[in-house]
Amino acid sequence: MSLNLATILREAARTNPSKPVALFDGGQMTYRELDALSDRFAAGLRLSGVGRGDAVALQLPNIPHFLVAYFGLLKNGSVAVPLNILLKAPEVEYHLGDCQAQALITWSGVAREAAKGAAAADVQQIYVADAGAPNPDGIGIPVDTLLAGPEAAVPFELTDPNDTAVIVYTSGTTGRPKGAELTHFQLFMNADTPGRLFGIEEDDVVLVALPLFHVFGLSSELNVCARFAATMSLVPRFDPTRVLETIERDHVTVFEGVPTMFVSLLNHPDIDQYDLSSLRVGISGGGPIAAEVLDRFEQRFGIVILEGYGLSETASTTTFNISAKERKIYSVGKPIYGVDVQVWNEQGQKLPPGSEHVGEVVVRGFNVMRGYHRKPEATAEAFAGGWFHTGDLGYEDEDGYFFIIDRKKDLIIRGGYNVYPRELEEVLYTHPAVAEVAVVGVPSDRLGEEVKAFIELKPDATASEEELIAFAKERLAAYKYPRIVEFRSQLPKLATGKIAKTELR
Repeated sequence: MSLNLATILREAARTNPSKPVALFDGGQMTYRELDALSDRFAAGLRLSGVGRGDAVALQLPNIPHFLVAYFGLLKNGSVAVPLNILLKAPEVEYHLGDCQAQALITWSGVAREAAKGAAAADVQQIYVADAGAPNPDGIGIPVDTLLAGPEAAVPFELTDPNDTAVIVYTSGTTGRPKGAELTHFQLFMNADTPGRLFGIEEDDVVLVALPLFHVFGLSSELNVCARFAATMSLVPRFDPTRVLETIERDHVTVFEGVPTMFVSLLNHPDIDQYDLSSLRVGISGGGPIAAEVLDRFEQRFGIVILEGYGLSETASTTTFNISAKERKIYSVGKPIYGVDVQVWNEQGQKLPPGSEHVGEVVVRGFNVMRGYHRKPEATAEAFAGGWFHTGDLGYEDEDGYFFIIDRKKDLIIRGGYNVYPRELEEVLYTHPAVAEVAVVGVPSDRLGEEVKAFIELKPDATASEEELIAFAKERLAAYKYPRIVEFRSQLPKLATGKIAKTELR
């Protein structure tokens, strides 16, 4: 038996050859064109000496080159290793060395840092996509040379379903990033099953502002769209104004994002100037969305937000609210087909349903990674007891819906009491002046940890530290409310759009 994930593109090109696979500034690309270009890319890779099982780093923003390179790598039987475009040279060196990359495909806008990292990792083959940014010093080889070689047999490797297709690196908030090995079968199933749950249709236009180098964008958008021959509207980098313009221009029907993206759109000062009537559904993931944000967005845009849950290690989707009719608001839904989810206490025992039984969420099923690349000890630790330990705290209710409370590492222990930052954030989001909020624990000689809130105010809004502390104090138990508030003009974000709590700490 064989399975290559690139089959999803080949089939879509056969059934919908003239349909746009991607819309972008300056044009569009059809399924037929993407299939042909990725064929040529695969042939170019093979001629350059990159073969089956070789890892190739893919450091590109959301531009058409990413699609061509990604499917070309899959067709060649190589392992695609998506990398954050914001990595500095030492980080590039680490990732290339860890995955033992044979080549690096990068973007002209970050070529200088990428080349330094590649040189330190002794990676000789550097291909640069010159798209919308200068290439300093003419670094590397233009990526289009891989498309311009002599005619050659097009490789389409009949890979084993359990062969590694993609290595996705974790964010590295605790120590060095680890590469989660995801197989052709896992990624195919996590395109097919969630796509059916999302209700993705051929006539859908999905906004792709989530970075494709992140598992949410890669698995839940790119792979899902290719599997169901939908159209992607590519936004290279999330900017609320550009997103609103793109939704209007391309008649986007599906908006997928992390919670901060929903917040940014809600708080846009010119929101009423855009025609967003094409939207039919919103999908939120990458972290719990505040109830206040969800309610306001649904009321403002007249659509339903369906929330899901997943991780890099689970090929993205793990649980999902499958429809407006069957969802349970504020939950992350139920496990998708073929996936089991439980909540365990610290002794490894399954906890009964109920919000009073908060524990670590553990997962097993087809979507769970093979393991961390070249890290057997970390893999063994993550799979203690035969289930993957997510590091997230949550509970299951009596109807089988799961609720994520917080990251285990974000838990604040103040004077012996457990404080969940998300609970405070939910309260502070209801204050009319608050645009975004992040709550963290800071060292305290007296209590071990103290609660601190970082606040970004809405445009032209005002509020004092004392006012916000009093606001939270009225609504929370005495040990929970923040004693310190720091205002920021803008909260720091990761490339995925999540608030960078590690930086705030």
